[in-house]
Amino acid sequence: MASMVEALVAGGKASAGPPLGPALGPLGVNVAQVVAKINEMTKDLNGMQVPVKVTVKSRTEFEVEVGTPPTSALILKEAGIDKGCGDASSVGEVTMDQVVKIVEIKRKSLLSKSIKGAVREVVGTCGSLGVTVDGMSSKEAQRAVLEGKYDDLLA
Repeated sequence: MASMVEALVAGGKASAGPPLGPALGPLGVNVAQVVAKINEMTKDLNGMQVPVKVTVKSRTEFEVEVGTPPTSALILKEAGIDKGCGDASSVGEVTMDQVVKIVEIKRKSLLSKSIKGAVREVVGTCGSLGVTVDGMSSKEAQRAVLEGKYDDLLA
């Protein structure tokens, strides 16, 4: 019977310490091999929190599945800032091109059925973090998307 371990790890920087080591150790799998595989698979997401699922089939056989980082982490990376700010002040800015890039990465896990809806969802998260989009607040950017200002970009 296979055992499954799920954890959030820093992309490219997973270690045998918590949360992976204590969860994998009792399963008898070589933790160093698992960590090396995770770091190899997440090297492009350097430092971002990434959900990882490790399925241990036996002492020598395991599978690693890497999810996508949270939308907020992708926004912070694109804006080039370490953390957001929930109040009305702006702590960073992204372009609509960057928002569309995030939508493409997160498309399968977003709740929206349309691309416009998905863009508005990501723009809303930008607002929660204090990040403006093309110099607009999240509400203004969402309105611009609804009015068709970015239709050529979303086609």
